[in-house]
Amino acid sequence: MGQPLIYLYEQMKEEQVESLRQMTPDHIIIDAKRESAQINDDDIEIMLGWDDTLGQRLLASETSRLKWVQSVSAGVDSYDLKRFAEKGILLSNASGIHSISISEHVLGVLLAEFRGIRTSVVNQSKKEWTRKNITYRQLSKQKMLIVGTGHIGQQLAVFAQGLGLQTYGVNTSGHVTNGFIECYSHKNMSRIVNEMDIVVNILPLTDETYQMYNERMFLAMKPGTVFVNVGRGPSVNTNDLVHALETEQLSFAALDVFEEEPLPEDSPLWQMENVLITPHISGLTPEFKTKLMRIFTQNLSQFLKEGTLAKNEIALHQGY
Repeated sequence: MGQPLIYLYEQMKEEQVESLRQMTPDHIIIDAKRESAQINDDDIEIMLGWDDTLGQRLLASETSRLKWVQSVSAGVDSYDLKRFAEKGILLSNASGIHSISISEHVLGVLLAEFRGIRTSVVNQSKKEWTRKNITYRQLSKQKMLIVGTGHIGQQLAVFAQGLGLQTYGVNTSGHVTNGFIECYSHKNMSRIVNEMDIVVNILPLTDETYQMYNERMFLAMKPGTVFVNVGRGPSVNTNDLVHALETEQLSFAALDVFEEEPLPEDSPLWQMENVLITPHISGLTPEFKTKLMRIFTQNLSQFLKEGTLAKNEIALHQGY
C-alpha cells in the first residue's frame, strides 16, 4: 500500500491546492480535473467531491482505505449512506454555503409574484403596456412556514422578518430555533399548515421526507397557499402538485427542484400560469469554492489530528 491520497474531484484554484499540499505533507494531493496520474484507487483516504464511478469501486473494495468524503452540496441523498456506515466512512456536507443565495432566491420569487413583476416580464416580451392582468398582494405580514430550520431556514427567517413576514418553522422534533415565532415537529405539520399563507420546503431528502408533499398535505393547506420548493424534488408528488395548482388549492408555486431533472418537456408545469420554474439555480453562490475550502480545511485539520470532523458531519442513519 502506497502513500495515502487526497483526491480532489471538485476542481479548486491552484493556490488552494498548493495550500492543501502545505497542510498535508504526508499525503499526495491528486487534482483530478488537472492531472491524469495513474493511482491505486485503494490509496485514496480522503475525497473532496464525489466521483460516482470511482466512489462505487471504493465502496465495493475490501482493501480501500477511504475514510472521509467531503460533499460539495448540502444534500447527500445521492450517496449510499448505508454502505458508508457499514464501512465506517465519514461524510460531511457543504451546509451553510448556500444559505444566503437560497434565501435571496426564495424572497426573489415571492416578490416577483406578489408585486406583479413576473407578469410584467411576460408583458414586456410582447411590448404590452397594461395593468389589466397585473395582480398584486402585500408580502409583509404574511405567515410563512419554513420547513427545515437548519442554516438555510434560519437565514431565510432573518431575511423574511426584515420584510415583515411572520416566520414559523418545522423540524424533526419541533424544538425552538432562533428566528422563528414558533416551531412544530414534522408529525404535527399537517395540523398547523392550514394557518399559513406561504410554505417553503428546504428539507433534505430522506425516507421520511420522500413525497411528503402529496395530495393529503396539499389538501391540509389553506386554499390559495403559495408553495416554494428549494429543497429536493422527490419530496413532492408532481401529479398531486399539478392537481393542487389546477384546482387553485395552491395559488402559486415557485419550483427550483423537481422529481426528474431536467424537467421533461411534456410536463404540464411548463404551461401553467401560476408556476414559476427555475432550473435548480437557487444554490448558485458567488465565491463558492472559497467558502467550500473553509469547511474542508477546518475538517481536514481536525481529521489529521484526531480522525474526526469539525463541522457538517452527516448522521448517516438520519441522512442529514
